[in-house]
This record gives sequence, structure tokens and C-alpha cells, in this order.
Amino acid sequence: MSTPTTLELPDGVRRGTIHTGRGSFAALEACPASGVRECGPALLVPGYTGSKEDFLAIAGLLADRGRQVIAIDMRGQFETPGTDDHDGYSPAALGADIAAVVDATGARHLLGHSYGGLIAREALLEKADGIGSFTLMSSGPSALTGPRAGELRAMLAALGVPDDDARDASVRQDSVPETAALRDRIAGLWQTYLKPQAEQAGVPGPIVAFLAKRMLGNDPNGLVHMARHLLTAPDRTAELARLDRIPMLVLYGEDDNSWSPGTQEAMARRLGACRVCIPAAAHSPAVEAPATTAAALTRFWDEAEIAPAQTA
Repeated sequence: MSTPTTLELPDGVRRGTIHTGRGSFAALEACPASGVRECGPALLVPGYTGSKEDFLAIAGLLADRGRQVIAIDMRGQFETPGTDDHDGYSPAALGADIAAVVDATGARHLLGHSYGGLIAREALLEKADGIGSFTLMSSGPSALTGPRAGELRAMLAALGVPDDDARDASVRQDSVPETAALRDRIAGLWQTYLKPQAEQAGVPGPIVAFLAKRMLGNDPNGLVHMARHLLTAPDRTAELARLDRIPMLVLYGEDDNSWSPGTQEAMARRLGACRVCIPAAAHSPAVEAPATTAAALTRFWDEAEIAPAQTA
């Protein structure tokens, strides 16, 4: 999971709620200190078990360049309510949520981190109108493979979700334990594995407490359905590449341990996208190298806004 280094809100960053026709979404909003929004707004979508707080370290830096920046919790994540309709966690439904937030905020730049990249891609493929750029941050062309996929399958097994179903894109809800049982097992997973892991990594106590609150605040059914999608997501790179009028960026850490740097570099080539590899970063460049990441995003977004003006 992405682990913020601080929970303190930078100057100009406030908590809020984005209201859409598909529901309300918890958000962090960063605005320029001058109050003047000279550039197009950006929407940031977090990854699996992540949240809007994963972007705290870069939100103020991005807003300092005259841009409104909004980070959200997706449906069922942390402070955004979940849904009793399990179809509401399908990739298409989650993508429709993101499209609704884009409409509500007027976002011109769309960024998805990790699993958020797969969902932001769904939104863009369904409705590209109004989007001026698209960034895949530490995300991949399709399902997770390798050790991280193994960890995710082990987590599902600990939650009582059969492994065969995790490999199957068609989700049978009758194979998922009841919500109360899932919640108890998630709490057990936190206590026996995730909390000790964070403490052994030297994560400060207040951050560990936040990670616990976030993990236990997730909708249990959302965690299961999102994990299944992470393990079965198809490769839609060719479809995305057809949207060649939209500038795209593939940004990742040089030590990414989810989708390999080589996999992301190849995806960037297939998309005809710009590519930035962030030194001294792994799977969470916004946390691990915020200044470098914010500078790369600002440069890309600025260029994306200049290009249409030059061709007008």
C-alpha cells in the first residue's frame, strides 16, 4: 500500500466532498496561493487500498503553478461510501464514477496511480470529451503478475475468497463471505501482517494509525472486487492508443515492484506516450520523490495545454 510520510495539510489544501449524479466522493482540493487559477485543473485517482492522502506531498507543489488539483477516494475507498450493489465495483462502474467526477470538477488533466490508472483508463475509453491529458502513474497495461499478484491472491485467500474465483473475471457473489465476516478478517490481516510490516519498516506511529483507519474504513466487498479486477484486467492499450489526440504520460519509479519498469516503458511505446522514470522511487513516486514527480507532471500538463493553443 502507498504510505504517506505526513498527514499535515499543506497551505492551500483543504478537505471536501465532490457531489455528482453518481454519488458523493471524499476529496482533497489544492488551490493556488494567489487564488488565480491560470491552468487547467487536474484530477488524481489513487490505487488499490490507497486514498487521496497518497497525493498530499505533491498537491501543494502542483497547485503552486496556478492549477487547481483534486484528489479523491474512489467508491468504497476510505472516506467515500461504498455500495450494496456489487456491480457498482465493476471496472465500468468505477470508470463511470471517475467520468462523473471529471464532469463535476471540470478537470482537464486525469491521472491514475496503480489500480487507479486501470480505472481512469476505463473512464477515458468511455468518455474522452474534455480531457486534455492522461497520465498513468506506476500503472500497467493489464493484470498484475509476478510476486505482487501472488501477494494479492494470498490476501484474498486470507479473506476466505477462493483462489479459482480470483482468477476468473466473472465474479460470483455467493463465493464471497458475508460483509461482517470479511470485515473481521480484514481486521485480522491488519493486526497479524500489515501492521507489523509497517512498524518493521519504521513507519511513524501516527502514520501507522492512519493506515489502520484507512484499511479498516474500506468497504470489504470493494476490496475483494477491486482485487479480482487487478488479477484479471485485460490489456486495453491498443484501444487507448487510438485516442492519439490526447497527450499521454507514463510515469513510474525506477524500482517499481508492481508492474516492472520494462513493462511500463513498453506500454508507453505502444501508446506513443511521453515517458518519465523517476530516480530513487519505487511504486509511489508521489510519496517517494514528490518534488521530481510534481515537476514532471507540471511540465507535461503545461505542454499539453500549450499544444492545442498552437494548433488553434
